[in-house]
Amino acid sequence: MLLTATCLFGLEKLVGEEIDSLGYKRIETIDGRITFEAPPEAVAVCNINFRFAERLYINMGSFYANTFEQLFQGVKNIPWEQYVGEYDSFPVKGHSIKSKLFSIPDCQKIIKKAVVTRLEGVYGRKQFPETDITYKIEFFILNDKATLMIDTSGEGLHKRGYRTEANLAPIRETLAAAMVSLSRPRDEVILVDPCCGSGTVPIEAALMDMNIAPGINRSFAAEKFPAFPEDIWETARKQARLRERAPVRKIFGFDIDPESLQIARNNARRAGAEHIVFEERDVRNFVSPIEDARGTIVCNPPYGERLMDKESAYRLYSEMGKAFSKNVPNWQLYIISSDENFQKHFGRRADKARKMYNGMIKCELFQFFRKTLDKPKGKC
Repeated sequence: MLLTATCLFGLEKLVGEEIDSLGYKRIETIDGRITFEAPPEAVAVCNINFRFAERLYINMGSFYANTFEQLFQGVKNIPWEQYVGEYDSFPVKGHSIKSKLFSIPDCQKIIKKAVVTRLEGVYGRKQFPETDITYKIEFFILNDKATLMIDTSGEGLHKRGYRTEANLAPIRETLAAAMVSLSRPRDEVILVDPCCGSGTVPIEAALMDMNIAPGINRSFAAEKFPAFPEDIWETARKQARLRERAPVRKIFGFDIDPESLQIARNNARRAGAEHIVFEERDVRNFVSPIEDARGTIVCNPPYGERLMDKESAYRLYSEMGKAFSKNVPNWQLYIISSDENFQKHFGRRADKARKMYNGMIKCELFQFFRKTLDKPKGKC
């Protein structure tokens, strides 16, 4: 069957590598989505194990549509009855980009009508109560090519289930996991988030270290779909549990706010990562929690939008840069920020910058692999 995984912009490579590691065949990659071939049991395996994807869809078909009539006929030709029963619900939503059919409400109406028309012919009825299982139909029209899908995840895959509490500006779990992965974690190198907030980065690092599947403790929409036997979910969870290991890495989360630290501890407990060390510390006075340790810093400092004002954030970046250079000059740093002049304020030129999105906020992951005396001037 054909499946599509969606993700935050900038994480396509990581999601593709996850698909490869599970043994499935990638077909197409575009911004924010990867389509691949896999057997039916992959719906369970992927939902439970995907660490970087946002949702998993059944790809029902694609076709070009320049008119509403073409859209109607294309949708009507799709065998929706393979999944949708005569009493099931099938709401429609979606997006259209760079296409002649740009009105989302009109596209929704046409697609809904086409699905109803198809099911009328199959089930021999004119009214559909839509009281049973919900199949969320998603359309995506790009350059006049319409793709129709059914959501199998339900809630977004970034919702692992452990973060029932959060501070004012939490980072999305999938993005935090990506930052940790890109930091190239090693067992003998400690990981510290000196601005940990509600603990998402250190918790995702701990889940990765213990090889705990991110979706192991939550449910998914497709678990109710009769097309997918219950045993594929049981098998996928059992196999995921067998891959778990005891914690190896030393992981720390620091923050200046004691209330955020308590939230972080509660979240870590729910995630099964109580070994993370959370301490009240000021990032402006950062020192290694273990003398002479090799370490990596992964953090999401305030952007000056929801936390702090911009001038305060800029001062914080400068003080962070000085503390890191003075006290842990040989550590690797992975810092995400939406500030285009972050390197100037931080006082160091990044060895690499990777474009990413924190929700709808355009950011860059600034990566520092070695100490440098370069002083950036202006925008880098």
